[in-house]
Amino acid sequence: MTKRRLVLTGLGVSLLAAAGAVTYRKSTVVITTIADMQAKLASLKLNKLDSLSGWQPYKVFVHLAQSIEYSMTGYPELKPAAFQHTAGSAAFYAFSVAGAMTHNLTEPIPGAPAIAESGDVSAGIDMLIAALQKFENHAGEIKPHFAYGNLSKAEFAQAHVMHIQNHLKLIQTTQSVA
Repeated sequence: MTKRRLVLTGLGVSLLAAAGAVTYRKSTVVITTIADMQAKLASLKLNKLDSLSGWQPYKVFVHLAQSIEYSMTGYPELKPAAFQHTAGSAAFYAFSVAGAMTHNLTEPIPGAPAIAESGDVSAGIDMLIAALQKFENHAGEIKPHFAYGNLSKAEFAQAHVMHIQNHLKLIQTTQSVA
């Protein structure tokens, strides 16, 4: 496939995703800050969590922490710059306007090491909360997103919160932990 066709195909897919994101509006209470998300995540530790489909909760939380860490250290693989400047930036813009993200919830970060299918869910949540705190405290350079390209720290914070919200749609609480 030629580079031009790859970019155009990627642009078409991203525009479809963006259109979906714009129609997917905020439902009930939507978390918009890292601090609010950390509180939400901490409250999840009081419950037994199950997945409605896709990855088990532990893998979801580790994946989310991994993504946040990469925003500070660099993603292992990046989409081509042409994709980032067209389809990737268009998708982020649409998600940002919609206040919500939609994406494949079982797609690993390109080039990232595999994550165990299951593990201690509470430890996974702690890892995610710690990654969010590390991001909040990070004063260094923010690395480009593998698909969206260069984002400001505020834009990345928004992307992280939307990413977590999107994954949490498939996590359900089944009972309180005794």
